[in-house]
Amino acid sequence: MISVFIVIAIFILFYVNKLTNALCIQKGIPEERQNKVFRTINVLVTILLVSSYMEILFT
Repeated sequence: MISVFIVIAIFILFYVNKLTNALCIQKGIPEERQNKVFRTINVLVTILLVSSYMEILFT
């Protein structure tokens, strides 16, 4: 089960980064701010994925 969740989590992170890149391009966010945007979104999505895994694990 953990291997399936890891594969899905990697796919989700990849797709969210792709969408974040499209957002940065569309909104014209400068290069120096893009790192902060990507870091913030990746941290929040990782927290969401970990909490989802914990909920699945303990139910």
